[in-house]
Amino acid sequence: MSTTRESPAPLSACDEPLATAYDVALLDLDGVVYVGPDPVPEAPENLRKAAKEGMRIGYITNNASRPASVVAEHLASFGLDVIGEDVVTSAQAAAKLISKDFPKGSPVLVIGGEGLYAALEEYGLEAVRSSDANPVAVVQGFHPDVNWVMLADGAHAINEGARWYATNLDWTIPTAGGKAPGNGTLVQAVRAAVEVDPTVAGKPEPPLLETSIERLKAERPLMIGDRLDSDIAGAHAVGIASLWVATGVNDAHDLAAAPKNQRPTYVGAGLGALAERHSGVTVEGSKHTCKGWTAEVVDRAVVVKGEGEPFDGLRAILSATWAAVDAPAKPAAKTAAKGASRSRRPLPKPGPAPGSIKLDEALHRVGLSG
Repeated sequence: MSTTRESPAPLSACDEPLATAYDVALLDLDGVVYVGPDPVPEAPENLRKAAKEGMRIGYITNNASRPASVVAEHLASFGLDVIGEDVVTSAQAAAKLISKDFPKGSPVLVIGGEGLYAALEEYGLEAVRSSDANPVAVVQGFHPDVNWVMLADGAHAINEGARWYATNLDWTIPTAGGKAPGNGTLVQAVRAAVEVDPTVAGKPEPPLLETSIERLKAERPLMIGDRLDSDIAGAHAVGIASLWVATGVNDAHDLAAAPKNQRPTYVGAGLGALAERHSGVTVEGSKHTCKGWTAEVVDRAVVVKGEGEPFDGLRAILSATWAAVDAPAKPAAKTAAKGASRSRRPLPKPGPAPGSIKLDEALHRVGLSG
């Protein structure tokens, strides 16, 4: 499946609740719906409200450790109305990629857990546990039981000519105790012993989201996530709208420093943003206004004035910051070279680097932690 969509501009306005403006929510799980075994506070209630408004809820995860049916059972334990068909995993996206490259029944070596075994079976491929089975491919996904023997055996198979697929390259995963190494860390361990890079199925690469859009029959999908480099970048890669929520890995400082392909269409505190209308930002000169807030960058610091909802203030802050970072370099004033017959051409004066603009005082001013 391919797409010719183009993502809406970052910080776009939406004059109706997102739950009615978009037909399908493509929800990242870790850090958005749950952290470890427990739901993000108020997430289930907000999803039930969005579903009542007619929005179909799809659950999209880079984590390949569990089959879709098991993920659905976990989500149902929060009181959500969900079945296995509502869940799409990077394991399924990877298995689909392999099925396009190799015929049914082909042996595939698994570095991972039951999520990969279930996905390969779904697509008619034979999962094997050893390179002695002469696999045509190796598929690697996160599972807490992955060990050195699995990694070494996968490297042996790849070096013997098996094609390598990775479900995702997330460096970390959120857990109840904090960040922990993710599949990207384990992929790097294998990469150190082979001479090729894997084909990647998960976000931000397009296969997982394209598979999700197809399976969920989405016409106006909205990607929702906490990670800029996977969830939001993935939405840009397939040309769909995105909502960033502040319940997971990235924070407002990360947003302000985000490159263009990681800037979300909408921002919200959590999944309650699905029930909200989202104000756009108007720009007059250096001043960026969102409802009651106006922000501008002065001497590499954001200055914000006004009052209102914190996330309207955040939109103004982000718009001002991104405009300052994206502004073309200003020509420097010409100065005569001492003792020379003509002046040298001055070098342009660069704008502020991403992440160098001070935000703490502005964030505190709008009611968000600095």
